[in-house]
Amino acid sequence: MRTTRSTNKPIVCSLAFLLCAIGTVCANDTKTAYPAMAPVEQYRVRNASEEIAMSRSAAPTSISGDASILTFGDHGYETAVKGKNGFVCLVERSWANGFDDAEFWNPKLRAPICFNSAAARTVLPAYLKRTEWVMAGASMPDMIERNRAELAAKRIVRPEPGAMSFMMSKQGYLGDGAGHWHPHLMVYLSHVDGSDWGANLQGSPIFAGRADGGPYMTLFIPVPTWSDGTPAMMDVL
Repeated sequence: MRTTRSTNKPIVCSLAFLLCAIGTVCANDTKTAYPAMAPVEQYRVRNASEEIAMSRSAAPTSISGDASILTFGDHGYETAVKGKNGFVCLVERSWANGFDDAEFWNPKLRAPICFNSAAARTVLPAYLKRTEWVMAGASMPDMIERNRAELAAKRIVRPEPGAMSFMMSKQGYLGDGAGHWHPHLMVYLSHVDGSDWGANLQGSPIFAGRADGGPYMTLFIPVPTWSDGTPAMMDVL
């Protein structure tokens, strides 16, 4: 998920489809229009090893080193590495954003993310399914209708307790509006309002958003270091 912040108030732009996972309600400052999907090759990383490394950069090595890794294939995501700690890492593309996001088709967007086991079971599947729709050539109206059907059928489920993810990669590019933004954690919660956590309030470091009518709230919590341990500039917040 991605967030940016203006000088006055936060602008919450999902990645977590949030999702975010991952899309939330988003207001972008982007000046470039992306009205349609670019050729699929523009969304690819040069090779599998580079994508695996970028995926692992989402979280500290103590976490991502034993995680499963998914890479972007011809029909969707494929398991490139079978992990053993329950975490699942991948590089999300622009369609992790909300359907109304101006950067939904931005081919430059790369968002390394690592889901813990609870989020991998209950949050990640919606993004993987959307990727399958994209790769099958579904139109935007068709995807919106399919998403509504998934929600109505409760196939997009509420997150399990404890569901969270890491987005701490220096390599991430979260869009023309957000850029690299800031290393952060995401927590996925049902039946809460962001204000219950002090989110989106003046001076609060926590942002919150809800994605595409999804059944949960995503909290975005900035952290002081990138996944490699180097400090991030907290004053950009």
